[in-house]
Amino acid sequence: MRETKRRIVQVRRKLRNRHPLQYALFAIIAVTIFGAIGFQITEGLSFIDSLYHTTQTVTTVGYGDLAPKTQGGRIFTIIFMLTCVGVVAYSLTNAVQAVVQSEIIAAIGKRRKVNELRKLKDHFVICGVGRVGSRIVEELERAGVDYVVIEKNHEKVKRLIERNEFVLINDATLEETLRQAGVERARGLAACLPDDADNVYVVLTARDMNKNLHIVARAVEEQAESKLIRAGASRVVAPTIIGSHRMAQALLKPAVADFMDSITAESLDLAFEQVEVDENSVYVDKAIKDTNIRNAHDIVIVAIRRLSGEMIFHPKGDAVLQTGDLLIVIGKPEPLEDLIRTAKGKR
Repeated sequence: MRETKRRIVQVRRKLRNRHPLQYALFAIIAVTIFGAIGFQITEGLSFIDSLYHTTQTVTTVGYGDLAPKTQGGRIFTIIFMLTCVGVVAYSLTNAVQAVVQSEIIAAIGKRRKVNELRKLKDHFVICGVGRVGSRIVEELERAGVDYVVIEKNHEKVKRLIERNEFVLINDATLEETLRQAGVERARGLAACLPDDADNVYVVLTARDMNKNLHIVARAVEEQAESKLIRAGASRVVAPTIIGSHRMAQALLKPAVADFMDSITAESLDLAFEQVEVDENSVYVDKAIKDTNIRNAHDIVIVAIRRLSGEMIFHPKGDAVLQTGDLLIVIGKPEPLEDLIRTAKGKR
């Protein structure tokens, strides 16, 4: 609802800015046509000469090569010149007013956007919205989380700007740009630039600004993966390697590939989720067999990642859950949401 109201306000502002210019242009065209017809009738000039004489009068150039010779022509010229003064003054006033008003509105809108951006917290920063970045944005929109996009190419983010999303048209490798995007308060960052060197620089700068930031970087070349890890990336994704691996799995193990694709496409109504066990959760210091995770929720616990980084695959029923554990689970959406609330200590 708030987004709809915001769009309506923007449309109204555009219409208010557009009308004065349209009226001014229409008035000048109308007075030019009026003068051309008038001089043609009173002076007997051709239409081209009449239009030429009219344009001279409207623009106040007055070369003097054409002048009214008849008494009717002089009377019409007096009336026409007085009319021109009013029309031109009106047109210039409205044009200047429209331009100044649009600049003021743009400045106010930009300032308001900056203020809103400063209030963002625990959001995601997407650097680059090419083929990879645009898909990430779609996933974030589907998840309903806040995000900020940094992109130099205005055409790539035109749709996001029209929807009033947080967009910075700037260079993501600049520290000031990352600061404007709120990297210091962000939850995660995706470096999706088409150049590995730029991604390394973004990761290096972002990690220096926020030590706890979860950074996922794209590697165009395979050898860039180690450099991105050393720069501070939490995880590196190489689309070429992943794509070739998925194709090999589809050839060698088609049933497994079909199952994974079904989960990704949500055609089985199943989803993978990571669930953090909060200190206030009823699951703390309890064995899995003593919880309702598997029975009531019908959820499969694939693995547990401890705070120490230890990964326990397919934990047994006597595995005790601890504060800060990350449960890698698979199940239906509604039970997963209930599990997330319970794990956070909410009922």
